Amino acid sequence: MKQATAPRPHTASYYAASVASEPGYPALEGVVSTDVCVVGGGFTGVSTALTLAERGYRVVLLEANRIGWGASGRNGGQLIAGVSGEAKVRRRYGEDIADLLWKMRWLGNDIVHDRVAQYGIDCDLRNGYIEAALKPRQMRGLEAEHRELEARGHPHEFRLLDAAETRATLGTEAYIGSLITMRNGHLHPLKLCLGEARAAHSLGVQIHEGSRVTAIQHGARPRVVTGQGAVEADSVVLAGNAYHALERKHLSGLTFAAGSYIIATEPLPEAVRREINPLDLAVCDTNEIVDYYRLSADGRMLYGGRCNYSGRAPRDIAATIRPRMLKVYPRLQEFRIDYQWGGRIGIVLNRIPALGRINGNVYYVQGYCGHGVNATHIMGEVVADAIAGTMERFDVYERIRHFRIPGGQWFGNQLVALGMLYFRLRDLLP
Repeated sequence: MKQATAPRPHTASYYAASVASEPGYPALEGVVSTDVCVVGGGFTGVSTALTLAERGYRVVLLEANRIGWGASGRNGGQLIAGVSGEAKVRRRYGEDIADLLWKMRWLGNDIVHDRVAQYGIDCDLRNGYIEAALKPRQMRGLEAEHRELEARGHPHEFRLLDAAETRATLGTEAYIGSLITMRNGHLHPLKLCLGEARAAHSLGVQIHEGSRVTAIQHGARPRVVTGQGAVEADSVVLAGNAYHALERKHLSGLTFAAGSYIIATEPLPEAVRREINPLDLAVCDTNEIVDYYRLSADGRMLYGGRCNYSGRAPRDIAATIRPRMLKVYPRLQEFRIDYQWGGRIGIVLNRIPALGRINGNVYYVQGYCGHGVNATHIMGEVVADAIAGTMERFDVYERIRHFRIPGGQWFGNQLVALGMLYFRLRDLLP
């Protein structure tokens, strides 16, 4: 067999620097047999594996690099209810599906909270999220969201804030109003992913890092091939999202990788933290091209945004993101930037995650469009249900038709980047 390829280390982020040293998992060697083979060690793969293990399945999980290496270990850490493209799914099926989508919207939050409690995962989980409007039409959208929360009898705290209340809550003049939802919140994503992997491993999941999948041989029991081994399974789950490179015949053109970038300041004095975010909320504006930020457990400002659809990463991330942060919080000018990093997120043109099956027993799920912490956990359960034969929620997404852009990743990214100019222009409108 081929020589094993060493897994790439985690990117030099605040998250990677603030986790305890992990012993890691060995590369796959030889041929093993199992019920389900999961390809990808991010939130989708780990969550699916853990759900299946809890239900008694034998699972092998293969990760090309390290657990949480991709977006799951690099993202903004915002646990926000919902799955991207929900409004389009609702229009596709009509109001009969509204109740199902509402229950799914909050499912990821419930799964994360339950697992943190059940498995004792220390991931800095905090409740509280504020969505901030910069323009009247955005505020009208938040008011509509507030009305739906009221109509649904949402059991957790939520409230609308006017401009003065928002200013007192966030210490900035940038916004004209906002909506707080306390069931949403924020966390340390890499700690969560690693903790869920430990939980899955404790239930018998075989986890192999440094085990890049090179091919899938289809059949009644597909064979998943790596450089030094193979896994034979009844079912396979492809959970690579923006980093997938398999099944190009079936999946090419479905998703496109976009870049998102984050900076972390030095720890801020307590007085500054009380001024800019006294409730320790996750924050996101309501632009089409969003900025998102929050405080870390040790008091740093983690500020992210500037989703890049061109496929070209900025040479200096801090030089790109820091001015955006200072526009909202000029008083952070004096504080040092300690970390800067980026990663790729999977984008689907219609903003609805792409779920489906190949030959009936190879499942794929990808394309969370930057809203993955909650959605990955939802889809992990949806895929686990489908493997067990319960297809209701899986079918909702599998039946969605997705437009594929021909011409490969580069050409696709250029078209998507061109299309995103429309959304950038929308952000400039009142």
